[in-house]
Amino acid sequence: MPTTMRPPTTELRFPSVLTPETLESAAGPVTVRLDDASRAAVARCHAYLGTCLDKGREIYGTTTGFGPLVVYAGQDEGVDQCENVLTHLEVGQGPDLEPPVARATLLTRLWSLAKGRSGVAPPAVDALVAMLGTSFAPVMPEYGSVGASGDLAPLAHAIRSLQGRGDAYLGTTRMPAARALAEAGLRPVELTGRDALGLVNGTSVTAAGAGLALAQLHRSVAAGTALTALLAGVLGCRPDFTAPEIFEALGHEDTAERADDLRKQLVGHEPSGTRALQEPYTLRCAPHILGAAATSLRHARQVVTDDLNGISDNPLFFPERDVVAHGGNFFGQQVAFAADLMSITAAQLANLAERQLDLLIDPRRNGGLNPMLAEDPGRDHGVQGIQLAATSLVVAMRRATTPAAMQSVPTNWHNQDIVPFGTQAAFTALRQARTLRLLHGSLAVALRQAVHVGTRRPTADACVRLLDALEPTVGPDRPWAVSVREAADVLDRTC
Repeated sequence: MPTTMRPPTTELRFPSVLTPETLESAAGPVTVRLDDASRAAVARCHAYLGTCLDKGREIYGTTTGFGPLVVYAGQDEGVDQCENVLTHLEVGQGPDLEPPVARATLLTRLWSLAKGRSGVAPPAVDALVAMLGTSFAPVMPEYGSVGASGDLAPLAHAIRSLQGRGDAYLGTTRMPAARALAEAGLRPVELTGRDALGLVNGTSVTAAGAGLALAQLHRSVAAGTALTALLAGVLGCRPDFTAPEIFEALGHEDTAERADDLRKQLVGHEPSGTRALQEPYTLRCAPHILGAAATSLRHARQVVTDDLNGISDNPLFFPERDVVAHGGNFFGQQVAFAADLMSITAAQLANLAERQLDLLIDPRRNGGLNPMLAEDPGRDHGVQGIQLAATSLVVAMRRATTPAAMQSVPTNWHNQDIVPFGTQAAFTALRQARTLRLLHGSLAVALRQAVHVGTRRPTADACVRLLDALEPTVGPDRPWAVSVREAADVLDRTC
């Protein structure tokens, strides 16, 4: 069945809480249903904008120019003013955002506009609803936003795609936007009044990128816990390092929960009796690393969820109070800080996985398994190449932990004299989350290989189930690189 004919597989209702996991559902067609009260709020706010204009009130971006040119009048006609917005912002560079990221962005933008504080016309909101019900995705370049005054450049390109100008994706196929709209059964969006500014003047790209990173990183904490349990099972370690008394004394709730999860996954575990009293930190302190990661992600979840469900626009309209409020909700500092924290967290989880892999291939520490987990050392080299690639990946992740959230450079004729660079922080976090998957996939393949070449199998039921799920990822004709990616997929599905 052609992509354009595939019916939406997910239904979302507004108002409801938009979560990082909900963003992932927007990768494919979704049905979004706005309740009557929300539609009425959008219409009421748009009507109030018209009343303000009839009274001659000055409203940023509607009666004025943009940024430091606010002291000059804008275009007289609403349609022309919309073009005025988009023309000077269609400046993005770099690779396209992947269609799932672009679609998650517009779902986030919809959630903000549907709250009825932005002054856009109801058809603008309906256009986003209709688009999300198909496999259409706008072409949005990665670079151009400084994370302040909204993610202006990438969102401007998105709106051009919805107008049928430039390019777009239908499913995974890139094509002229007009053709993509036609094949998706969509009409080009028509903008007037404040529609264009309302569609671009928010940090929805930042929030979506951070939300998608967060959803993946939560799975990675679970994967890191399961792999640690499997490592203990393969090596025959004493499980003392998970004793509940240790974590009651420590006092960190998330760390105690990770240790509890490890204990549960090690139910049925039989130690080999040949390991030292205390394991290296890659095992003994794994609950502390995983717990600290969970704590950081808990904070990030609160920040990102608040942002996904807030209104990052300017100005905002409050008809019930006769207030037009000009401010700076489009300044994405909160998510910028949280995204940088996610990048650091991902890098330390990657360090843990790489060091656990190193422990596993070393015959001096792995209980006598062959070096590099080779079946016939020298005639084959086991997972030697996998560790080399893992080292490359982990160093790339460490280099990416330079914070973006304080890289402020004054711009826009000093109108934007301090900026948060949240968009770059969010996309770095998303890349970190995706690279971490490969580190975990590498460790998973090595654990499977350790059982294959050794004489010991784990005895805990949870470890056996994970090992069985990983077994099909490795075969004589399958390159190690493919095995690593498939193992990462297995971890996403099972952990």
